[in-house]
Amino acid sequence: MTKEDGHMMRWIAALAFATLLGATPAQADLVLSQVVVDLAASGPPRADIEAWNTGAERMYVVAEPAEIVDPGTPRERRVASVDPAASGLLVTPQKLILEPGERRLLRIAVIGARRARDRIYRVTVKPVAGEISAAGSALKLLVGYDVLVIVRPPVLAGTITATRAATALVLANTGSTNVELYEGRQCDAAGKDCRTLPPRRLYAGADWTQTIDPDRPVDYRVKTGTSVETRRF
Repeated sequence: MTKEDGHMMRWIAALAFATLLGATPAQADLVLSQVVVDLAASGPPRADIEAWNTGAERMYVVAEPAEIVDPGTPRERRVASVDPAASGLLVTPQKLILEPGERRLLRIAVIGARRARDRIYRVTVKPVAGEISAAGSALKLLVGYDVLVIVRPPVLAGTITATRAATALVLANTGSTNVELYEGRQCDAAGKDCRTLPPRRLYAGADWTQTIDPDRPVDYRVKTGTSVETRRF
């Protein structure tokens, strides 16, 4: 898992009630069982995410799907998924109530035929503000998740091409599916004095430029679906 996915895409929204002076924090604790859903063509066209209210108050939760068009490129944009038949993804339920300690399932399912290239989605799962039970003024912290959903094509081709120019390395994914680049490093001829390189999820049709030592090779672990290999660039 890359750093991009590993921090769970968490965001915090603070809603102030009454005055800010002397505000008492009231925590709304939502936990998800997974934040990356990878739907391969060889597996079931659906997956379930468990949503768990670890807090002490009733929680109102919404799930808002959106397709990410041209992911990882300057043209990337987020398009709200209103019609599952058009977007190709069904998320249900999109509204739920969780009592303290309660767990419920969110189902994510592929609708219709798969395309020749990945379809990438984000599903925002977040609590929405309810009543504040604390006496006096309060500050409610709402913690949500931006779940990454990958719908893989029938044929996986994570084709990575590399171009080196002085201190720049450009990696381009010209294949049909995204790849994860991790455990990157540059070492001397003896395999020592290594410098760690950053991880990256490289989407189909996207490229990535980073600064490198021009005199040393670049090694990465490359994961395509469930297949992992070591590549030198």
